[in-house]
Amino acid sequence: MAHVPLVEVTRGNDVESIHLGSVAVVNTRGDLLYQAGDPNFPTFTRSTIKPFQAAPFLRADGPAKLGFTTREVALLCASHSGETMHIEAVQSMLRKAGCDEHRLRCGCHEPLVYAATGTRPPFGETYNQLHHNCSGKHAGFLACCELHGYPLASYLDPAHQVQQAVRSSVAHFAGISESGLRMGIDGCSAPNYAMPLSRLALAYARLAHGDSDGLYGNALKDLYQAMTRHPEMVSGTGRSDLAFMQAAPNDWVAKVGAEGVQVIGIRSAGLGIAIKVADGNSRALYTAAISVLRQLELIESPEMSPLAQWVRPQLTNFAGLRTGEVRAVVTLEKTH
Repeated sequence: MAHVPLVEVTRGNDVESIHLGSVAVVNTRGDLLYQAGDPNFPTFTRSTIKPFQAAPFLRADGPAKLGFTTREVALLCASHSGETMHIEAVQSMLRKAGCDEHRLRCGCHEPLVYAATGTRPPFGETYNQLHHNCSGKHAGFLACCELHGYPLASYLDPAHQVQQAVRSSVAHFAGISESGLRMGIDGCSAPNYAMPLSRLALAYARLAHGDSDGLYGNALKDLYQAMTRHPEMVSGTGRSDLAFMQAAPNDWVAKVGAEGVQVIGIRSAGLGIAIKVADGNSRALYTAAISVLRQLELIESPEMSPLAQWVRPQLTNFAGLRTGEVRAVVTLEKTH
Protein backbone atom coordinates (compact mmCIF):
# COMPACT_ATOMS: atom_id res chain seq x y z
CA MET A 1 0.00 0.00 0.00
CA ALA A 2 1.06 3.62 -0.50
CA HIS A 3 0.95 6.77 1.57
CA VAL A 4 -2.10 8.98 1.06
CA PRO A 5 -2.67 12.74 1.44
CA LEU A 6 -2.96 13.72 5.08
CA VAL A 7 -2.74 17.50 4.89
CA GLU A 8 -2.97 20.20 2.22
CA VAL A 9 -1.32 23.61 2.36
CA THR A 10 -3.03 26.36 0.39
CA ARG A 11 -2.00 29.67 -1.10
CA GLY A 12 -4.99 31.82 -1.84
CA ASN A 13 -7.74 29.45 -2.97
CA ASP A 14 -5.41 26.82 -4.43
CA VAL A 15 -3.49 23.88 -3.04
CA GLU A 16 0.23 24.61 -3.11
CA SER A 17 1.62 21.62 -1.20
CA ILE A 18 0.40 18.18 -0.10
CA HIS A 19 1.86 16.15 2.75
CA LEU A 20 1.42 12.39 2.35
CA GLY A 21 1.57 9.85 5.11
CA SER A 22 -0.07 6.94 6.87
CA VAL A 23 -2.12 6.24 10.00
CA ALA A 24 -2.69 3.09 12.05
CA VAL A 25 -5.25 2.74 14.84
CA VAL A 26 -5.19 -0.49 16.86
CA ASN A 27 -6.61 -1.92 20.07
CA THR A 28 -4.65 -3.46 22.94
CA ARG A 29 -4.61 -6.84 21.16
CA GLY A 30 -3.02 -5.27 18.09
CA ASP A 31 -6.11 -5.57 15.89
CA LEU A 32 -6.04 -2.92 13.18
CA LEU A 33 -9.31 -0.98 13.52
CA TYR A 34 -8.74 2.02 11.26
CA GLN A 35 -6.13 3.00 8.74
CA ALA A 36 -5.10 5.55 6.16
CA GLY A 37 -2.37 4.81 3.65
CA ASP A 38 -0.01 2.03 4.70
CA PRO A 39 -0.58 0.99 8.34
CA ASN A 40 2.48 -1.25 8.22
CA PHE A 41 4.91 1.28 6.76
CA PRO A 42 8.37 0.63 8.31
CA THR A 43 8.77 3.67 10.55
CA PHE A 44 11.73 4.80 12.60
CA THR A 45 10.21 5.40 15.99
CA ARG A 46 12.56 8.19 17.03
CA SER A 47 11.60 9.74 20.39
CA THR A 48 8.25 7.95 20.59
CA ILE A 49 9.90 4.86 22.09
CA LYS A 50 11.31 6.67 25.12
CA PRO A 51 8.84 5.06 27.56
CA PHE A 52 9.97 1.63 26.39
CA GLN A 53 13.62 2.65 26.60
CA ALA A 54 12.90 3.51 30.24
CA ALA A 55 10.99 0.30 31.02
CA PRO A 56 14.05 -1.84 31.90
CA PHE A 57 15.03 0.72 34.57
CA LEU A 58 11.54 0.58 36.05
CA ARG A 59 11.47 -3.22 35.79
CA ALA A 60 14.49 -3.23 38.14
CA ASP A 61 12.69 -0.86 40.54
CA GLY A 62 15.26 1.78 39.67
CA PRO A 63 13.20 4.88 40.57
CA ALA A 64 12.53 3.62 44.10
CA LYS A 65 16.10 2.40 44.65
CA LEU A 66 17.67 5.68 43.50
CA GLY A 67 14.96 7.97 44.82
CA PHE A 68 13.59 9.32 41.53
CA THR A 69 10.45 11.42 41.85
CA THR A 70 7.42 10.97 39.61
CA ARG A 71 8.42 14.15 37.75
CA GLU A 72 11.83 12.62 37.09
CA VAL A 73 10.26 9.40 35.84
CA ALA A 74 8.26 11.51 33.38
CA LEU A 75 11.52 13.10 32.24
CA LEU A 76 12.86 9.66 31.31
CA CYS A 77 10.26 9.75 28.52
CA ALA A 78 10.76 13.36 27.51
CA SER A 79 11.78 15.37 24.51
CA HIS A 80 12.00 18.30 26.87
CA SER A 81 12.30 21.98 26.02
CA GLY A 82 15.39 22.77 28.08
CA GLU A 83 13.48 24.98 30.51
CA THR A 84 14.76 25.52 34.05
CA MET A 85 12.42 22.86 35.44
CA HIS A 86 13.85 20.31 33.00
CA ILE A 87 17.50 21.16 33.56
CA GLU A 88 17.19 21.05 37.34
CA ALA A 89 15.41 17.69 37.19
CA VAL A 90 18.07 16.15 34.91
CA GLN A 91 20.80 17.42 37.26
CA SER A 92 18.95 15.80 40.17
CA MET A 93 18.65 12.49 38.30
CA LEU A 94 22.34 12.48 37.47
CA ARG A 95 23.32 13.22 41.08
CA LYS A 96 21.20 10.33 42.27
CA ALA A 97 22.98 8.11 39.76
CA GLY A 98 26.39 9.31 40.94
CA CYS A 99 27.08 11.13 37.66
CA ASP A 100 27.16 14.61 36.20
CA GLU A 101 26.64 16.27 32.83
CA HIS A 102 30.04 15.13 31.55
CA ARG A 103 28.89 11.50 31.50
CA LEU A 104 26.13 12.29 29.00
CA ARG A 105 26.73 11.36 25.35
CA CYS A 106 23.70 13.02 23.78
CA GLY A 107 25.40 16.12 22.43
CA CYS A 108 24.07 19.66 22.68
CA HIS A 109 21.61 21.90 20.86
CA GLU A 110 19.72 25.13 21.46
CA PRO A 111 16.82 24.53 23.88
CA LEU A 112 13.54 23.80 22.11
CA VAL A 113 11.67 26.32 24.25
CA TYR A 114 12.75 29.18 21.98
CA ALA A 115 11.31 27.72 18.78
CA ALA A 116 8.17 26.60 20.63
CA THR A 117 7.48 30.06 22.05
CA GLY A 118 8.70 32.10 19.08
CA THR A 119 11.42 33.79 21.14
CA ARG A 120 15.16 34.18 20.73
CA PRO A 121 17.88 32.98 23.10
CA PRO A 122 19.49 35.71 25.22
CA PHE A 123 22.62 37.16 23.62
CA GLY A 124 25.72 35.23 24.60
CA GLU A 125 23.80 32.36 26.21
CA THR A 126 25.68 29.06 26.22
CA TYR A 127 24.36 25.53 26.54
CA ASN A 128 25.58 22.08 27.46
CA GLN A 129 24.31 18.54 27.14
CA LEU A 130 21.73 19.08 29.89
CA HIS A 131 19.82 21.25 27.41
CA HIS A 132 19.53 18.46 24.83
CA ASN A 133 15.90 17.35 24.62
CA CYS A 134 16.95 13.73 25.26
CA SER A 135 19.10 14.36 28.34
CA GLY A 136 16.44 12.90 30.65
CA LYS A 137 16.44 9.65 28.70
CA HIS A 138 20.23 9.53 28.83
CA ALA A 139 20.21 10.21 32.55
CA GLY A 140 17.97 7.16 32.81
CA PHE A 141 20.44 5.06 30.84
CA LEU A 142 23.22 6.14 33.22
CA ALA A 143 21.02 5.44 36.23
CA CYS A 144 20.39 1.95 34.90
CA CYS A 145 24.15 1.47 34.59
CA GLU A 146 24.63 2.62 38.19
CA LEU A 147 21.90 0.27 39.39
CA HIS A 148 23.44 -2.80 37.76
CA GLY A 149 27.14 -1.91 37.84
CA TYR A 150 27.37 -1.65 34.06
CA PRO A 151 30.15 0.39 32.40
CA LEU A 152 29.25 4.03 31.88
CA ALA A 153 31.45 5.14 28.99
CA SER A 154 29.94 2.75 26.45
CA TYR A 155 26.27 3.04 27.47
CA LEU A 156 25.17 3.92 23.92
CA ASP A 157 26.89 0.98 22.26
CA PRO A 158 24.22 -1.32 20.76
CA ALA A 159 26.01 -4.25 22.42
CA HIS A 160 25.93 -2.62 25.88
CA GLN A 161 23.77 -4.33 28.48
CA VAL A 162 21.45 -1.32 28.77
CA GLN A 163 20.87 -1.10 25.01
CA GLN A 164 20.32 -4.84 24.76
CA ALA A 165 17.68 -4.54 27.49
CA VAL A 166 16.11 -1.61 25.63
CA ARG A 167 15.92 -3.58 22.41
CA SER A 168 14.15 -6.42 24.21
CA SER A 169 11.71 -3.98 25.83
CA VAL A 170 10.83 -2.24 22.57
CA ALA A 171 10.24 -5.55 20.81
CA HIS A 172 8.18 -6.91 23.70
CA PHE A 173 5.70 -4.04 23.92
CA ALA A 174 5.41 -3.68 20.15
CA GLY A 175 4.64 -7.38 19.80
CA ILE A 176 7.47 -7.97 17.35
CA SER A 177 10.57 -10.16 17.40
CA GLU A 178 13.89 -8.48 18.16
CA SER A 179 15.12 -9.65 14.77
CA GLY A 180 12.20 -7.79 13.20
CA LEU A 181 13.48 -4.44 14.49
CA ARG A 182 15.60 -2.42 12.08
CA MET A 183 18.29 -0.41 13.86
CA GLY A 184 19.61 3.07 13.14
CA ILE A 185 21.28 5.78 15.22
CA ASP A 186 19.04 8.51 16.61
CA GLY A 187 19.79 12.22 16.75
CA CYS A 188 21.00 11.81 20.36
CA SER A 189 23.35 8.94 19.33
CA ALA A 190 21.29 6.19 21.00
CA PRO A 191 20.21 3.14 18.99
CA ASN A 192 16.77 3.62 17.49
CA TYR A 193 14.44 1.15 15.82
CA ALA A 194 12.09 1.00 12.87
CA MET A 195 8.96 -1.13 12.96
CA PRO A 196 5.59 -1.32 11.20
CA LEU A 197 3.49 1.70 12.08
CA SER A 198 0.75 -0.54 13.48
CA ARG A 199 3.21 -2.11 15.95
CA LEU A 200 4.14 1.33 17.25
CA ALA A 201 0.44 2.03 17.73
CA LEU A 202 0.12 -1.23 19.68
CA ALA A 203 2.93 -0.21 22.03
CA TYR A 204 1.02 2.97 22.89
CA ALA A 205 -2.28 1.16 23.30
CA ARG A 206 -0.50 -1.00 25.87
CA LEU A 207 1.16 2.00 27.51
CA ALA A 208 -2.21 3.72 27.93
CA HIS A 209 -3.89 0.54 29.16
CA GLY A 210 -1.23 0.19 31.85
CA ASP A 211 -1.94 -3.37 32.93
CA SER A 212 0.66 -5.33 34.85
CA ASP A 213 2.97 -7.24 32.52
CA GLY A 214 4.39 -10.69 33.10
CA LEU A 215 7.95 -9.54 32.37
CA TYR A 216 7.90 -5.84 33.29
CA GLY A 217 5.44 -5.76 36.16
CA ASN A 218 3.92 -2.31 36.64
CA ALA A 219 6.50 -0.48 34.55
CA LEU A 220 4.01 0.74 31.93
CA LYS A 221 1.47 1.75 34.57
CA ASP A 222 4.08 3.82 36.38
CA LEU A 223 5.35 5.41 33.16
CA TYR A 224 1.81 6.26 32.01
CA GLN A 225 0.97 7.83 35.35
CA ALA A 226 4.17 9.87 35.39
CA MET A 227 3.70 11.11 31.83
CA THR A 228 0.04 12.05 32.24
CA ARG A 229 0.48 13.65 35.66
CA HIS A 230 3.45 15.70 34.52
CA PRO A 231 3.06 16.35 30.77
CA GLU A 232 5.05 19.57 31.17
CA MET A 233 8.08 17.42 31.97
CA VAL A 234 7.55 15.20 28.91
CA SER A 235 7.28 18.22 26.62
CA GLY A 236 7.34 21.92 27.52
CA THR A 237 5.76 25.32 27.14
CA GLY A 238 3.93 25.73 23.83
CA ARG A 239 4.70 22.17 22.73
CA SER A 240 2.30 19.72 21.11
CA ASP A 241 2.58 16.74 23.48
CA LEU A 242 1.77 18.97 26.44
CA ALA A 243 -1.32 20.22 24.56
CA PHE A 244 -2.48 16.71 23.60
CA MET A 245 -2.26 15.50 27.19
CA GLN A 246 -3.90 18.66 28.54
CA ALA A 247 -6.77 18.17 26.07
CA ALA A 248 -7.75 14.91 27.79
CA PRO A 249 -6.10 14.83 31.23
CA ASN A 250 -5.24 11.40 32.60
CA ASP A 251 -6.63 9.72 29.47
CA TRP A 252 -4.35 10.52 26.51
CA VAL A 253 -0.63 9.81 26.57
CA ALA A 254 1.16 11.44 23.65
CA LYS A 255 4.68 11.47 22.26
CA VAL A 256 6.08 13.09 19.16
CA GLY A 257 9.12 11.87 17.27
CA ALA A 258 11.40 13.56 14.76
CA GLU A 259 10.70 13.21 11.05
CA GLY A 260 6.93 13.42 11.33
CA VAL A 261 5.98 10.72 13.85
CA GLN A 262 3.18 11.11 16.41
CA VAL A 263 1.77 8.44 18.69
CA ILE A 264 -1.14 8.73 21.11
CA GLY A 265 -2.51 6.14 23.52
CA ILE A 266 -6.15 6.49 24.61
CA ARG A 267 -6.87 4.75 27.92
CA SER A 268 -10.65 5.17 27.93
CA ALA A 269 -11.02 3.76 24.39
CA GLY A 270 -8.27 1.14 24.59
CA LEU A 271 -6.63 2.52 21.44
CA GLY A 272 -3.21 3.31 20.10
CA ILE A 273 -2.81 5.78 17.24
CA ALA A 274 0.37 6.12 15.19
CA ILE A 275 0.90 8.66 12.42
CA LYS A 276 3.80 9.09 10.02
CA VAL A 277 4.13 12.09 7.69
CA ALA A 278 6.14 10.78 4.76
CA ASP A 279 8.23 13.90 4.19
CA GLY A 280 8.97 14.28 7.92
CA ASN A 281 7.38 17.72 8.14
CA SER A 282 5.87 18.51 11.53
CA ARG A 283 3.79 21.30 9.97
CA ALA A 284 1.37 18.61 8.85
CA LEU A 285 1.68 16.26 11.79
CA TYR A 286 -0.41 17.85 14.52
CA THR A 287 -3.18 18.97 12.16
CA ALA A 288 -3.44 15.41 10.85
CA ALA A 289 -3.46 13.97 14.37
CA ILE A 290 -6.29 16.26 15.48
CA SER A 291 -8.34 15.22 12.45
CA VAL A 292 -7.79 11.55 13.29
CA LEU A 293 -8.93 12.15 16.87
CA ARG A 294 -12.03 13.95 15.61
CA GLN A 295 -12.90 11.15 13.17
CA LEU A 296 -12.58 8.64 16.01
CA GLU A 297 -15.01 10.82 18.01
CA LEU A 298 -12.42 11.28 20.74
CA ILE A 299 -12.58 15.07 20.63
CA GLU A 300 -15.60 17.15 19.68
CA SER A 301 -14.37 20.75 19.56
CA PRO A 302 -10.57 20.88 19.28
CA GLU A 303 -10.89 24.58 18.43
CA MET A 304 -11.88 25.12 22.06
CA SER A 305 -9.05 22.96 23.47
CA PRO A 306 -5.32 23.41 24.11
CA LEU A 307 -4.86 22.04 20.56
CA ALA A 308 -6.58 25.02 18.93
CA GLN A 309 -3.48 26.46 17.24
CA TRP A 310 -2.95 23.27 15.21
CA VAL A 311 -6.54 22.56 14.09
CA ARG A 312 -6.38 24.64 10.89
CA PRO A 313 -3.31 26.91 11.12
CA GLN A 314 -3.55 30.16 9.20
CA LEU A 315 -0.44 31.14 7.25
CA THR A 316 0.82 34.70 6.96
CA ASN A 317 3.80 36.34 5.30
CA PHE A 318 6.40 38.62 6.89
CA ALA A 319 4.12 41.63 6.42
CA GLY A 320 1.37 39.87 8.36
CA LEU A 321 -0.85 39.25 5.34
CA ARG A 322 -2.81 35.99 5.30
CA THR A 323 -1.53 33.76 2.49
CA GLY A 324 -3.26 30.43 3.08
CA GLU A 325 -3.82 27.66 5.60
CA VAL A 326 -2.89 24.15 6.64
CA ARG A 327 -5.90 21.81 6.48
CA ALA A 328 -6.38 18.11 7.12
CA VAL A 329 -7.67 15.89 4.33
CA VAL A 330 -6.92 12.49 5.90
CA THR A 331 -9.81 10.02 5.82
CA LEU A 332 -9.78 6.96 8.05
CA GLU A 333 -10.97 3.66 6.67
CA LYS A 334 -12.56 1.21 9.08
CA THR A 335 -10.99 -2.25 8.89
CA HIS A 336 -12.94 -4.04 11.64
